[in-house]
Amino acid sequence: MIDNSNISEVLKIVKEAIKPFEPAAVPEVADKDPYKILIATILSLRTKDEVTREAAIRLFQRAKTPQDMIKLTEEEIATIIYPVGFYRNKAKTILSISRLLLDKYNGKVPDTIEELTKIKGIGRKTANLVVTLAYNKPGVCVDTHVHRITNRWGYVKTKHPDETEQALRKKLPREHWMEINNLLVLFGKNICKPVGPRCDECPLNKLCPKIGVTSKKTKR
Repeated sequence: MIDNSNISEVLKIVKEAIKPFEPAAVPEVADKDPYKILIATILSLRTKDEVTREAAIRLFQRAKTPQDMIKLTEEEIATIIYPVGFYRNKAKTILSISRLLLDKYNGKVPDTIEELTKIKGIGRKTANLVVTLAYNKPGVCVDTHVHRITNRWGYVKTKHPDETEQALRKKLPREHWMEINNLLVLFGKNICKPVGPRCDECPLNKLCPKIGVTSKKTKR
């Protein structure tokens, strides 16, 4: 069973387990720069890490600031970031957000979740990631991996990532808020997968109740 009596130890185990794997794309390419973190996170939505990484590198070679970005056309941005998922919509969003940042925020990315989510195209996942990675402020970034794994553990019982965020804000010790996304994203991509999780290889195998798991990969 995984609960607050052992969650700190569980996350330590996860941290060790993910060491062999390539780091997540967003923190790697964004250099703690708020604008680059924001744009890289938008690129990463429904897109594999390796595609996000290459697209972000290409885009930041052309535009690292809102001032640079608005010099590009929507079509140019779309061409640069292809083949990220929904690349045309993302190009439009990136250009729109960049213009708004210049018009309303003097080119600076807001440092609160409340202000960030007022901007069209920025959801709570993106806002939490910007706040934690760029500004080192408390936030709980919940994507599909965090949502799935914390429910699989029985640590929360929720149906939607937004519900999971609120549940974790109430239950998860604050010291783990900022790290949980990075830990569980890598853990979820490589071990605790959506389909065919590698339970026999998982260091949490005996602790995890495996809620909702119907198919497990055996060790190869």
